[in-house]
Amino acid sequence: MSHFNAPRILLAEDDEAMRTYISRALENAGYAVDSVDRGTAAIPLLEQTTYDLLLSDIVMPEMDGIELAQRCNELQPTTKVMFITGFAAVTLKANREQPHAKVLSKPFHLRDLALEVERVLEDRISVRQ
Repeated sequence: MSHFNAPRILLAEDDEAMRTYISRALENAGYAVDSVDRGTAAIPLLEQTTYDLLLSDIVMPEMDGIELAQRCNELQPTTKVMFITGFAAVTLKANREQPHAKVLSKPFHLRDLALEVERVLEDRISVRQ
């Protein structure tokens, strides 16, 4: 599958198995995915590459997903943000600090993830066709 015009997703997830699982699912759904294991590793990528979506775990070492989203908003204001988390309390904080971001709670089915990503990107993708 050609990723030439595919929407670009930056995935930040510190759990290696989860990162591999999500990357593979999104690539199979036709997205171009770059993945990193921490928020601090995502910053240089955000400085060099334009992404359609930042998909970030909230709880990560060094820099959490909410801080990463705030940096992303500064570096790439048009990039959509979507969080993944296994912690309900963290979801409330994310909703308060990043009200436009979608929060997906773990565990989730890959099918649901692909659908949510598609929904978040929909308005952007329709412009491209």
